Parts: sequence; structure tokens; C-alpha cells
Amino acid sequence: MKASFIGLGAMGYGMAANLQKTGQLQLTWNRSIERSQKLAEDCGATIAKDLTELASQSDLIITSVSADNDIRDVISVMMSSLRKGSIIVDTSTVSAITAKEIAAFLKAKDIYFLDAPVSGGVEGAKNGKLVMMIGGDQDALNKAKPVLASISSKISWMGPSGSGQATKAVNQIMAAGINQAVTEALAFAEAMQLPLEEVIDVISNGAAGNWFLQHRGKTMVADKFKPGFKVDLHKKDLDLCREMIETVSDTDMRLPIVEMTRLHYERLQKAGYGEEDISALYRIKKEMFIASS
Repeated sequence: MKASFIGLGAMGYGMAANLQKTGQLQLTWNRSIERSQKLAEDCGATIAKDLTELASQSDLIITSVSADNDIRDVISVMMSSLRKGSIIVDTSTVSAITAKEIAAFLKAKDIYFLDAPVSGGVEGAKNGKLVMMIGGDQDALNKAKPVLASISSKISWMGPSGSGQATKAVNQIMAAGINQAVTEALAFAEAMQLPLEEVIDVISNGAAGNWFLQHRGKTMVADKFKPGFKVDLHKKDLDLCREMIETVSDTDMRLPIVEMTRLHYERLQKAGYGEEDISALYRIKKEMFIASS
């Protein structure tokens, strides 16, 4: 089985390229043709004329889009051309509610939908080392696994439809907390006039060491915020977390880390930094120490 791929953004491009390298990429489509053409030039990928052509020729389709309405729109366009028994694996981060609705709709048409958000950033997508957390039909996942192994180092079935997205929400809340802790700690280190690169090296090898510190620490203290994961996208994901908690609780439940990070991201967006990496939170943390000095 081969897979066709829809959505060649920062994450999707790397995933599609890895599928092509292993001979498992069938067709590609992207809203802006330039990205498809670049992939074709870089590794020989075949571009579909449109979404209906891609759907009519594919038994396995992987999508990587930005938001809930994007995946709804893609499926709406493909709907009349999708093959019965085909499998759609959506690697986007959307609401668990949206994933459940789409899965139920497609199931009635004898089409499988797996919500399969990923973690690992642009580096993971490029190196085929993403972690996939998947909700939906387990038999459909087993059929898709040999192909998904080309883009992921760990594939975990989390339960019925929506479970993958709920697990990704857990990941995004943790990522927000880690971002808060690392950026604040390094801003503190700078205020203490410590040698920042040495601080990062020694802490990375201790109990507080983590992926974010190791991969973003030295770039953030150098005021370099090339996106691995954009502020705009993480803000969108935290908005989803907020919506999801409201569906499972009648009480006025709050997620303090989520709320604080959302406010900080809004400040970054208003200042024009929404397209930067989430480590740009360091900008705000530094200001905090300057203001108190």
C-alpha cells in the first residue's frame, strides 16, 4: 500500500519527503502549487491535478493541515471521489470533537478516519522520527502502520475516535508548561549574569534536562526564533484544550498553565511574533526581569 499526502507545510513536507524516499508516496496535493512543485523537484514526487483525482486513486490518504475547518473542507471536496474502504490518517491537531464527527460521518460511507496528531516538531518530521498518537479503528491502523513507519518512530493506538487528539492536547499542555519553565529559568539565569550556554549544557544533563531546553535553549538566548513550532499554532492548540475541557465538565474548570500561556502568546501575536517559534516566549520573560530591576 502507498499513501497520498495532502498539506505540504512545515510538518507535511518532511513527512511526504520521507514517504517518497521509501517508495511509499503515491500522489501529493497542496493548496499552493509551489510547495508541491518544490517537493517534485527535490525528490520526484507526483502531483495530483486536484483533490478529487487524488481521492479517486488512493486507498490511504495522509493529511497535514492547520485547523478544524481545513480538514472539513478537504474531506468535503474529496467526498464524492473517495473509495470505499479507504483510510484517511489526519496528522493535524484539531479538536477531539471534530475528529469524532468526521469519523462517524465517514464510517457511514465505509471510509475509515484515524485522528493521528504527531509530536516531534519540524526536526522529527524531517528525520522520520515523529511520535504518532492515534484514535480510531484499530484494524485500519494496522493496515496503515507499514506506511506510517516511514514517518514515525513510535505509533501508539490510544483508543476510539478522538483519543489521538485528546492525547495530543495532553502533549500541548505539557509543552506550554515546559516552555514557561525553560524560558523563565533562562531569563533568570541571564538576570543573574550567568554564562548562558554553560548553564544550558549543565542543566540539560541533570534532572531538569528536557528536549526543549536541549533544542531551543541556545537559539533563544541568542534571540533566534526560527520556527519549529509557531506561536500561532500553539495558541490555536491551547484554545482547543480550553474548548475540550468545557465539554467534559459542568463546573467552571480552569487550566492555569494553558490560560497563562494563551495570554502570553496573545501578547507575542500583537507584537508581531506569531510566526516565530514558541521559544519567543523568552522575549516576554526577559522583559519581566528588566521591569523588576
